[in-house]
Amino acid sequence: MTTVHAPPAPPTAIRPRVVARTALCALLAANAAAVAYFFAQAGFASNTLIVLGRLAGLYGALLMALQLLLVARLPWLDRRIGMDRLTSWHRWTGFGILWTLLTHAVLITFGYAESSTLDPVNQLVDLAETTEGVLRAITALAILVTVGAVSARYARRRLSYETWHFVHLYTYVAVVLAFTHQVAAGTTFTSSPAATAYWYTLWGASLGSVALGRVVLPVRRNLRHRLRVSAVVPESDHVVSVYVTGRHLDRLPARAGQFFLWRFLTRDRWWQANPFSLSAAPDGRTLRLTVKTAGEGTAALRHLKPGTRVFAEGPYGAFTALHRTRPDALLIAGGVGVTPIRALLEELHGHAVVVHRVATDRDAVLYDELRELARAKGAELHLVTGPAAPDRLAPDELARLVPDVRDRDVFLCGPPPMMNAVLGSLRELGVPKPQIHFERFSLAG
Repeated sequence: MTTVHAPPAPPTAIRPRVVARTALCALLAANAAAVAYFFAQAGFASNTLIVLGRLAGLYGALLMALQLLLVARLPWLDRRIGMDRLTSWHRWTGFGILWTLLTHAVLITFGYAESSTLDPVNQLVDLAETTEGVLRAITALAILVTVGAVSARYARRRLSYETWHFVHLYTYVAVVLAFTHQVAAGTTFTSSPAATAYWYTLWGASLGSVALGRVVLPVRRNLRHRLRVSAVVPESDHVVSVYVTGRHLDRLPARAGQFFLWRFLTRDRWWQANPFSLSAAPDGRTLRLTVKTAGEGTAALRHLKPGTRVFAEGPYGAFTALHRTRPDALLIAGGVGVTPIRALLEELHGHAVVVHRVATDRDAVLYDELRELARAKGAELHLVTGPAAPDRLAPDELARLVPDVRDRDVFLCGPPPMMNAVLGSLRELGVPKPQIHFERFSLAG
């Protein structure tokens, strides 16, 4: 197999992730200042609660626009920050939106009740009946409260991803309702032509980024590449590799370490999208994913037929050589987490040490080809076997395997408990945080 290697990234004083985070913060700060300016330009009400309630509502709207940007899956952001971190920020921004808009509703209701003879509950009913857009705002808030409830960790762990995702889609309904409420009842929105243009631009750019990243780009790429299954190869009793081919794959901007959301368009699987990493560096002709068949959905991959059409969204992820800061690397994999590690080893330049942590030798997925690849690349390969306790990647053990660990970039992928333990070891060994690279591949945060 001929692999298309990306040239090593030139050393840079500013890391790509720092550039992206700075750009996002600067964008948010600039818009926060613009919101404050247009709010002040519109003038203040005599009631302090109403003033604060309106300001909370405006910043809630701004956070909703940011929320859309974070989940738009725009390639520039995703490659520099990573989908798992963007998803985590999206989650916390969602809770910020919920509390900001609840504050908006409470302050506005109590503010108007203070100026009337109605109690807060009847005041809210009166606003819903007499003020255009308020009922839509109440509906939007109710949707956001529901989505927030199912996104709480306790509830999220008890829902399938498909169920959680379906409920989450109602957030877009809430966004549209909130926008129409702002158009109908927002004094700041209509205070000047500049304010109106600003809010239309903000909402248009946010919704447009979602349409671009989650609809236009995936559809365009799949129409161009026409992906199909070319072969299905069992690697063991519980692991299978799926090879995918298509047209012009040399133009697909995929890198080793990234993943796709794969939909195999069979009668019983077309509606399921699963995140699987590339288990080999893209070579311009074939994409390969290697999967542990842990449930009914993944077990069905073993029975895919060559020629099956594939719809793939991506590539996604910042788990790539783009973020290297040192010439040498340490690659640590746990179980089937070796798949992106194996792909990265193909692309990386410089000396590499590979540590594969498994329970038994039989669990060492792709070990034969990993060993051959390590030999060809001049890399060290360590297969670490045994039960979870004692921890065979504890600080002392890791330092024994890789004495110069502090001078290497560390790429880590595996089950969450193993990753957490290794991250703790790396911190104890004093490995600088910018040199540690990992993704948890958790779309729902």
